[in-house]
Amino acid sequence: MSSKQNVLARLWIFTACFLCVCLSGLPVAAQDNSDTSMLERSGKAFSAVVKKVGPAVVYISVEKTVKGGSSLSGGDMAPEDFLRRFFGNQFEQFQQRQQRQMPRQRQEQEVGAGSGFIIAPDGLILTNNHVVEDVDNIKVKLADKREFTAKVVGTDPQSDVALIKIDANNLPTLPLGDSNQLEVGEWVIAIGSPFELSQSVTVGVVSAKGRNRIGINDYENFIQTDAAINPGNSGGPLLNVRGQAIGINTAIFSRTGGNMGIGFAIPINMAKTVEEQLRSHGKVIRGWLGLIIQDVDENLAQSFGLGKAEGILVSEVTPDSPAEKAGLKQGDVILSFNGAPLADVSELRNQVAMTTPGSAATLDIIRNKQQQKVPVVIAEQPADFSTKAKMKMQKQRGSLLEKLGLQLQELTPELATQFGYHNSQGVIVSEVEQGSPADNVGIEPGQLIEEVNRVRVHNLSELKDALGKNGSSNQVLLRIRTGEYSKYVALKYEDKE
Repeated sequence: MSSKQNVLARLWIFTACFLCVCLSGLPVAAQDNSDTSMLERSGKAFSAVVKKVGPAVVYISVEKTVKGGSSLSGGDMAPEDFLRRFFGNQFEQFQQRQQRQMPRQRQEQEVGAGSGFIIAPDGLILTNNHVVEDVDNIKVKLADKREFTAKVVGTDPQSDVALIKIDANNLPTLPLGDSNQLEVGEWVIAIGSPFELSQSVTVGVVSAKGRNRIGINDYENFIQTDAAINPGNSGGPLLNVRGQAIGINTAIFSRTGGNMGIGFAIPINMAKTVEEQLRSHGKVIRGWLGLIIQDVDENLAQSFGLGKAEGILVSEVTPDSPAEKAGLKQGDVILSFNGAPLADVSELRNQVAMTTPGSAATLDIIRNKQQQKVPVVIAEQPADFSTKAKMKMQKQRGSLLEKLGLQLQELTPELATQFGYHNSQGVIVSEVEQGSPADNVGIEPGQLIEEVNRVRVHNLSELKDALGKNGSSNQVLLRIRTGEYSKYVALKYEDKE
């Protein structure tokens, strides 16, 4: 390099360094201002949404006259079975506190509370069924402090959606969005009356979509969110950033009774379908196929000669049902409904239920390793379908499980995360009967059953199969896990039959 070139190079380096030193403070300040402005814009955007939609969110209080016992004193979060299952002693303590706080002259009058939102100017309000189910009086307080007595237009316990109405006009309304367009990770806003604190706002994201098998409703397709949802939020709206309701806040998963970052909302598209029928008929008319079905795991896929674990296995066909008339048989594997692939049992149940009775549908199935199409005409779901299904489920829980004093449920991803287990690691204990063999050996809700009589079980079906092979023995050996540790327990029971 020549002397001239060397000088020019040194000059270029010096100039570059000088510019860096002189300008180094400017980008930082500019960046700080930019970040602050972005945060301010985001905050104001949330505030604008809340200011716009807040007047359409209402506080609901209910009363019921009872003769002893307790049915509403736990508030509104979810049915009592669900509360006891996941809140345990906290729920019982909350009930006792509520009863002590009630004036003596009101001991026979139980109260509850929840939220809702106005969807029509003439006073139609969407909320949860469990907020207004079997109550005597419903009071609605608007954001402007006006109070009205509401009447029930219709309720749907299977989806936990209810439609009520107040006698008013020109009310502010909340626009309904499209929950199918919602994406995981999107910002959402929850507005309601947690602990009777009206117009409370929390913000979070969509944690997951399509959550089912939570055990709250017959038909589940929940939006999961980490926006704080607490007692009193039930029935209130879950909003997108455009101020549209994309869900109805319904329940929380908690071990303390308060928010732990896992809340569930009914997708507004499901709620809209239910609401339209409640408005027109006062009830929901669902489609019915007449099948007992189960998911296909890897073991079943191998047994039925499938290339992979997919589809829905038909385990039973109801006599004189649309399924039987269409020629469906035990052992058929349903791959799709009207061309839509099926991920699990809940998807098929939801799609059939939302199909208008009398409509024709096409099922893609595999039978004897051969794929074929089966046309079927969907019928109306029998009026006692839900009751019969629950009775059948109770019977399927098995007399042996009852003798042991155990109520169990599948280990869902939510439960696995909450209790620190792995998916399909076992079957979780949801309730233990006091004084039962299970209670006597110290089994508690939240523990995991991994083995039955030295046989590894991953789900309820496998567990029941293992119990079915217990023979004449009056003792069952279980391997129970709590967190990182497991132990064997032997349960002895008496045959009372």
